[in-house]
Amino acid sequence: MREVHVSRTDDKRDLDRRNFLKCMAWVGTGAAWTLSSGILKGSPLGHPARTPVMSHDAGALHFVQISDSHIGFDKPANTDVTGTLRATITKIQAAAEPPAFVLHTGDLTHLSKPKEFDTLQQVMSELRVPVFYVPGEHDVLDDDGKSYLARFGKGTQGAGWHSFEQAGVHFIGLVNVVNLQAGGLGSLGAEQLEWLEKDVKHLASSTPIVVFAHIPLWSVYPEWGWGTDDSERALSYLKRFGSVSVLNGHIHQVMQKVEGHVTFHTAMSTAFPQPAPGTAPSPGPMKVADERLRKVLGLSRVSFHGINHPIAITDVPLEAEMQTASAHEVVMDNFNFSPATASVPVGTTVVWTNRDDVPHNVVSAEQKFKSPVLDTNEQFSRRFDEPGSYKYFCSLHPRMTGHIVVG
Repeated sequence: MREVHVSRTDDKRDLDRRNFLKCMAWVGTGAAWTLSSGILKGSPLGHPARTPVMSHDAGALHFVQISDSHIGFDKPANTDVTGTLRATITKIQAAAEPPAFVLHTGDLTHLSKPKEFDTLQQVMSELRVPVFYVPGEHDVLDDDGKSYLARFGKGTQGAGWHSFEQAGVHFIGLVNVVNLQAGGLGSLGAEQLEWLEKDVKHLASSTPIVVFAHIPLWSVYPEWGWGTDDSERALSYLKRFGSVSVLNGHIHQVMQKVEGHVTFHTAMSTAFPQPAPGTAPSPGPMKVADERLRKVLGLSRVSFHGINHPIAITDVPLEAEMQTASAHEVVMDNFNFSPATASVPVGTTVVWTNRDDVPHNVVSAEQKFKSPVLDTNEQFSRRFDEPGSYKYFCSLHPRMTGHIVVG
């Protein structure tokens, strides 16, 4: 699941409660995210050491994203998807600070059957927070999605698209799974795109935007249909905004891309993993060892501490991955990274600690990772599972540079 914290800096822009209640339902699990300086940030599931050490502001708003529950699936990749969904709910309930609401980015069910929707609703009722849904392709297999809309689409338009505001952030739920063609990409369609253009027209360009949809709105792997054919037009309506974060599901794994002011992030499933792009003949449920399954499923928490701070995303596995290598610390002090260059073995978690009196961050030169802004004594960590050379710097003080060599 994903959980987001947002400072309530403008009461006038708080969530329209009538629309909120129209779309409200009881939800389960997901992933964790944080919004910082308008940029949505996250860390891969299964690597809890990547979670930034951050304080929870009393006035901050946080939400959770969940995705791909696939209730009704019972194949070897996971014979108890209801159980793993409940395990995610337990994670949310154990949090010191509950989310204000949940975004579910689709594939609630596996075959759109009434009993699957019934089970989902029953399980979600165990966690009493409101949720905003968008459907996945598995939710609209029968009756053109009418069953989905009857249960989860109240107050939405068209095939289920909608928007709302909370604490100065504008949230937009889009639907790109209707009328899919064999082997084709997701599609938004002219009617929804016209609605989107009108929906954001009145907003100030300083308004942070969070878009959520099932299929990625960026070209992850078109050969597998992992992309949306008319996403470029949708994103063109958002160009004038200084902070745009796009949350998707569908591919059952964490991937991130940054293009200018837009951050794209996909979530893992609470049901089963899928192979990385191009590593298998086709996408689909991937069987992993039983003892590893809950290490590759999980939730995300998102936090927003105000318009002038970044959105922070933290992905949390259902079970923590055992560390296979010791952590390596890099200290930020006196406007330097120390050591400036570090050589570490594959599987090492690098922990950056800010000992300076001013804030710093850690930004990959190749945009492979980026920390929230770290105040004094705050930390950011990342596990390096692939050999290579990783250069980084502090974007607040670009003369601060560092280098991690993994081999």
